[in-house]
Amino acid sequence: MPRPQLAEFMNRLGEDSVAIISSAPEATRSNDTNYRYRQNSDFYYLTGFDEPEAIAVISPDQNEHKYTLFVRPRNPEREIWDGRRAGVEGALSAHGADAAHPIEEFSAKLGDIISNARNLYYRIGANPQLDGEIIKQIGSMRIMGRKNINPPEAIIDTGAIIHEMRLIKSDDEIELMQRAADIAAEAHVEAMKQSRPGMKEYEIEALLEYNFRKNGASGPAYTSIVGGGANATVLHYINNDATLNDGELLLVDAGAEYQGYASDITRTFPVNGRFTAAQREIYDLVLATQVDCVNRARPGVSMEELKSHSIEMLTEGMVRLGLLEGETAKLIEEKKYEQFYMHGLGHFLGIDVH
Repeated sequence: MPRPQLAEFMNRLGEDSVAIISSAPEATRSNDTNYRYRQNSDFYYLTGFDEPEAIAVISPDQNEHKYTLFVRPRNPEREIWDGRRAGVEGALSAHGADAAHPIEEFSAKLGDIISNARNLYYRIGANPQLDGEIIKQIGSMRIMGRKNINPPEAIIDTGAIIHEMRLIKSDDEIELMQRAADIAAEAHVEAMKQSRPGMKEYEIEALLEYNFRKNGASGPAYTSIVGGGANATVLHYINNDATLNDGELLLVDAGAEYQGYASDITRTFPVNGRFTAAQREIYDLVLATQVDCVNRARPGVSMEELKSHSIEMLTEGMVRLGLLEGETAKLIEEKKYEQFYMHGLGHFLGIDVH
C-alpha cells in the first residue's frame, strides 16, 4: 500500500497535474568510495523508497497508474558488490507503486508523462541532470504544439505542498520521532555517566554514536557536537578532538536518526560531575527559561512569541548575575543579550533536523 502522505499529496495536486520527484544522488567521499546513502527527504516522505537512481511520478488523473516508480533494475553482479536492490518487482510489491519501470526508460517516457498536464510539480535545482532533461523535453513539446502535444503551462515547486504537509506529523510519525528522541536521551545519559577529566571529546562522541546504533538508530541525525570548555561556545563545533579538563563544562549536541526521523538534543554538564557555583547559576537560569518556554508552547502560540519571552527571562537573569548591566528593556532594545544568546530558541524537526 502507498503511504498515507502520498494519498494526501495526490489530493492536494489538483486536476490536470503531474508531479516528478527524484531520489538523492550518491555522494562521493573519495575516489571510488561513497558516503553512507541518505535519501532525499521529500522523496522518502512520500515513497519510503531508500535507494538512489529513482524517480517517482505521481499522476492523480490517471485511472490506473497514479503512482509510478522508475528504479534501478535487479542486477546480480552489482548486488554482490553494493547490496540488494528492490528492483521493478520490489517497487510494486513492497512500495505500493501502481507501475514500475527501469530507471533507464524514464527519458523515453518523459514526453508521455507530462504531455497535456497543465501543471508540472517539480523542484528545479535539486537534480541538475533531470532539470536539463525536463527543460529539453518541454522545449521539444512547444515546437510540436500544433500537433496537439502541449507542454505544462506552469512548473510549480513540489515543496509548496510537501513542506506544508511535513509540518504536521501523523501519529505514526510522532511515534518514530519519540523513539528517535528516546534513543538519543539514553545516549546522552550514558555520556554523562562516563565523562571524566582527561578523556577526549571524540571518546564521548564514539560513546554517543555507539549507543545510537545499539538501540536501532541508523546513526547520528547530524554531525555530533561534543565541546568541552571554550569549545562549547562555538555553535557548530565538530572537531571533537580536545581533551576534557577538570572544572570545565561539556556541551553535547547530538541526535539519533531512526527510520528516517531525527531527534536533536543539547545538554551541558560538568566534566567531573560537579558544577561550580557560577556554573550552577547560569545553568539554572537557562534551565528555568527552557522549562517555562516549554510550558507556554501550545497551539496558537508562535515561535517568535516564545523567543521573545526567552530573551526577557535570560536578559533579566543575566542582569541579576552581573553578566549584563542596565535596564532590561533597554538592553533588549539594544540587543545586548546577543553577546551570549545570538541564536534561535528552537526549530522544527522531522525527517530533516532543521
